This record gives sequence, structure tokens and C-alpha cells, in this order.
Amino acid sequence: MQTSNPLLSDWEDTFQIPPFDLIKDHHFDEAFEEAFSQIELAINKISDQSHAPTFQNTVEKLERSDELMEKVASIFANLASSNSNSTLEALQRKLAPKWAKVDSDIKLNSKLFFRIDTLFKNRMNLNLSKEQLRVLELYHLSFVRSGAELKGSEQQKLKKILQRLAELGTLFTQNLLKDEREWSMNVTKKDLLGCPKFIKDAASEAAKDRGIDGYIITLSRSLIVPFLQFSPRRDLRQKAFSAWELRGANQGKTNNLDIVQETLILRQERANLLGYNSFADFKLETEMARSPERVTELLMAVWEPAKLMANRDAKILTEMMKTDGFDEKFLPSDWRYYSEKRRVAEHDLNETELKPYFQLNQMIKASFHCAKKLFNLDFRQIDAPMYHSDVMAWEVTRENKHIAIFIGDYFARPSKRSGAWCSRFRSQSSMDKDQRPITVNVCNFAKAPEGQKCLLNFDDARTLFHEFGHALHSMLSNVKYAYISGTSVARDFVELPSQLYEHWLSVPSVLEKFAIHAETNEPIPKDLLKKLLDAENYDQGFSTVEYVSSALVDLAFHNEIPTKDPMQKQREVLDRIKMPAEITMRHATPHFAHIFSGDGYSSGYYSYMWSEVMDADAFEAFNEINDPFDPEIAHSLEKHIYSAGGSLPAEELYMNFRGSMPKVEALLKGRGFLKA
Repeated sequence: MQTSNPLLSDWEDTFQIPPFDLIKDHHFDEAFEEAFSQIELAINKISDQSHAPTFQNTVEKLERSDELMEKVASIFANLASSNSNSTLEALQRKLAPKWAKVDSDIKLNSKLFFRIDTLFKNRMNLNLSKEQLRVLELYHLSFVRSGAELKGSEQQKLKKILQRLAELGTLFTQNLLKDEREWSMNVTKKDLLGCPKFIKDAASEAAKDRGIDGYIITLSRSLIVPFLQFSPRRDLRQKAFSAWELRGANQGKTNNLDIVQETLILRQERANLLGYNSFADFKLETEMARSPERVTELLMAVWEPAKLMANRDAKILTEMMKTDGFDEKFLPSDWRYYSEKRRVAEHDLNETELKPYFQLNQMIKASFHCAKKLFNLDFRQIDAPMYHSDVMAWEVTRENKHIAIFIGDYFARPSKRSGAWCSRFRSQSSMDKDQRPITVNVCNFAKAPEGQKCLLNFDDARTLFHEFGHALHSMLSNVKYAYISGTSVARDFVELPSQLYEHWLSVPSVLEKFAIHAETNEPIPKDLLKKLLDAENYDQGFSTVEYVSSALVDLAFHNEIPTKDPMQKQREVLDRIKMPAEITMRHATPHFAHIFSGDGYSSGYYSYMWSEVMDADAFEAFNEINDPFDPEIAHSLEKHIYSAGGSLPAEELYMNFRGSMPKVEALLKGRGFLKA
């Protein structure tokens, strides 16, 4: 169609990268209107046709029905998360219920479901490929779980529930972003005495970002966590930590607790309508875990040794605080500070000494290097307009053949929500043509002052490798249908490729090559590298307790009768498991975006740990032959995990790679708990 709207035009770029320099906020309204119209027209055409249903005239037509929506929505969703503003946020609130309604209208279209159901019931006689059979089964399951078998009034009730849940998820996210964006703590040079230079630089840059002279501490994880780790000012640590904990729970319009309560009630109603006892039963049916009982079994197997270690550590840190002259109750805001002091004392490992060896650009190169050695991928930075001046892009090739476009958006800014994630602007498929993916990693690293190199800590570098593992899962995807491409897998399997990729950061040869000092250009000394790797499991009691407690609260929210007071339910769960008072949940209820910004990880926050059981075992395949880059194992890894998408059930994908499913002992050993 002839239009000046770049979202509705053909793009001239060779790689079909969105023309971010031409796309303006006002273009989205018209583009979405056209996209919704095209979907409605396509669905009606599929469902109203007189021809008997075939895979080609029903399922493949469905695959094509939302091409424009995918194009527009992927751009919008990424910008709304990583470079948002009031216009995009208003449009997000407006669109959320409409998206939910359109999705419900499709899934509850009786004529369309009849066609899919007919194919499903006759699937063994259709001469389908394995991939086609898998796609058909997943489409059918999706329609059934969306209420296609419900009767009229029940369908209408479900529609309203889904629309309201979409609204609530958007409001939750925007409230959280607003709290993170609006809070800051002014500090002086004197207040920052005892803090490393990189914290002072980050605090100065954060102030500049907000048009303020001097220094501020913000709620960006890349700034507040190091501040809590290094600031000797106990009063300022308490103030910053309190603000961090109160995100989404402050008095006023950004308070998320009513949203949480209504969300939990509506999710339970949704599950009951569909015939499930709880929302957890509904959500876990399609995951590897299958049931809340199996999730609980895994989490509690890890909880007890982690808690034992954390309680022992808490006593040591409390004594250290008393030695500093604070004969008071040890608070969660004290943990990171005294844990860092203990790490220096026990491992002779100082973050200030270590950090110059972890330059952002070098760690990006390291992640590319590992992808080259494992999967023969090459990365060439390209000059293409991006949605922010800090964002970079690379063409990914293999033996000179185009594989993907990779985009990196690494720095924190007020317009970006907190955390780190991988998303995509285009999925891989080969149904009509070889459509190669465009994937993006978004992080929140503290930006260095102009002219200086951006330095990461080891956890930051691990985050970079983690998200790049997700990106590889998208970029290496090699399936016919976008519905099952890349990361379109079970939630408790999707973290396997990302968590597994973290292991290559710790390979000594990788660090010796890329951990280069920012000023001297010298490689990391072998004794310092040994200290770093020896301390990898340091403070695992703390990190495991804060994670598992969050996962157990998530499961309780969705597996038990919804409460009128979510915070009371949180307290009950933490009391029940005897949560150490010195540690808080990694994600307290009012800012638990994983489970309340949408359905993605609801009842599924455990999935990181489920995947960790597999990733610990998967990397053993390389360790067993003492070669982290063995080409045969790497080929098998790509074939069965990174390129397979959701073409088979997750258990089959893993079994095809490893031969058997691992046990929880692999995780306990990896975290150092077998000695606890």
C-alpha cells in the first residue's frame, strides 16, 4: 500500500532491519489499526472458506495471518520496554485489552476451531512431517487452553478476564518503571568516601542522565547493587535498600498491591473456567515439570542446604558488623557490604582490582569468540540506524552465509525498565522463504563517563553471556514454522540455552584471552584468575535463598486459594519455610515483574532452577572429555538444543542431546551444596 508510514512500507534495508530513524511514535496508531484489520480479514477468510480443512489452508494460513502485526508489535513492544516515553506508555495501556480481545476472538472462533479440531482428530492420516504434526498439536492445545471448548457465556466471561489481565499486567509494569525512574538519592563526594571510582563515575553519569549536577544513586541494578556492596555508610545503604524494596509498594498511584490481588483472583477464575483446580495446575500442564508437586520437590531439595549455608554465613557477617562497632540487628541492607568484605578477606579477591579486567567491549568479543568456536559464527558490526545512539548491531554469518542480525542495547537509562532480557524484531522461519531472525539483547549496565571504558563486574559479564545464550537460541533456529522457532519452547526449558552459555565465560582460556586490563592492556594474571574461579560459588547460600524464596512465593500465589492480602500471603510462605531474616526475596510481590507484568513466568519462576539442573549436566558433556569446545558435542548441542526450537517436546530435545535426564544432584554439586 502507498503510505508515508514506515511501519506500513516495504523496507529498503538489505537485512530488513526496522528503519528506526524514520519511525515516530505517531506512526503506531495507524499501523496497529491496519494490522488488526488484516488479522480479522485473514481469520475470516480461513474460517469461512468452503474447502475442507487441510494443514496448508488452515494451519499455514494461520501462520501467515499476523505478519503485519508481528512486524509492528515487535517494534512497539521493544521500544516500550527499552526506550519508553509517556506517548508509548499511553498507547500500551490502550492496546493491551485490544490485543487480548483479538487473541480471544481468534481462539474462540468456533468455525476456525472446528477446522483445527478436525485436523487434529485425523492427524495420523494426514501424512504430516514431524514438525507439521508438532505445530498442529500445539495449535490445537493452545485453542483448547484458551477456551475453545467452552460454551457461550463461559467464553464471554473468559474473554473479559483475559482483557482485564492484559490491562493489569501493563499497569503493573508501568507503575514499576515509574517508581524506578522517579526515585533517586542525592549524594555528595563525602557521602561516597570509601566507594570505588567506578561507583562515583556511575553516580555522576546517572545524575547527568537526569539533568542533575553532582551525584545520585538510582534504582538501576547496575548502580544500587554496587553501592550496597561497597558503601561504608550504613544509613545510606538502608535508605537506598528501602527504596529498592518499596518499588511498587509506595503509597499513591504506583502502588501495585491491588493489581496483584485482582490478578491472582482473575487467574484463579480463568483456571477454574478451564477445568483446573488452580492456576498453577493450568500453567504447569505444558511445562516439563507438569505439576506443582514436582516443582515444590525440586525447590525444597535446594532450599534446605541453601538455607543452612545462608544461616551459617549470616552469623559470620553479623560478627563482622559488630567488629565495625554496630552492636545492632543485622539487616538485609548490610549483607552485600559485609559479604564483599568477607570475600576480600577469605579469597583475597577485591572487586576494585578485578573490575578493570572486565571491559564491556571485551566481554562482547568473548561471547562472539565462543560462538565462533562452538558454532562457527562470525560477527561483523554494521552501520544501521538504531532506536538509541548507544545501541549497536552486527550481521551474523557462517561461511559467508547470512544467519541473523544481532542487536546489543547494554546501558541503563531512565526510559528503560530494569533487568536484562532477550527479545526479537523478527522470528526465524522457512515456510515461504528463508526468513532470518533479528534478535536483541537488552541490559542495564552503568555507562562510563565519556572517553572512559565501560567496566563490568563478573556477575554483569555472566548476565551478558546469559542473554547472549538466549540470542543464540533465536539466531541458530532452523525450523520451518515461526510458531515453534527459537525460544518458543516450554518455559522451564527456555533458560537452558542461556544458562548453559554462562559456563563458557568461566573457561580459563576465554578469560585469559579477553579479560584484559582497561589501562595496561595486560591479560588477567593467572593467580587472580584462579582466585576468581575458586570463588565462583562464594555466597551461594544468599543468592539461592533470595531466588528460591521468590519461586516458592510465586508457586503459593498460584497454587493456593487467592488471598485478599498478597503481602500477608508472602509473609505466611516465608514464615513456613523459615526464611532467614537477614535476606529478602530477590523479587518481592509489589515488584515481581516476572509473574505480574504478564503470564510469562507466573507459576514458572522456578524455571531458572529447573533449567539449571539440565545446564549443569549439559556442560558435563564437554567436561567429560576435557574440551569445552569439542566440535562433535557442539554440533550435537546446536542440532538438538539451539536450532531445534520447539520442534519436539523439551524432554525429547534434551534426551536427544544427553541420552538421559539429569538429577538435582548436578545442581547441588554445581552450587557447592553437597559440601554444605
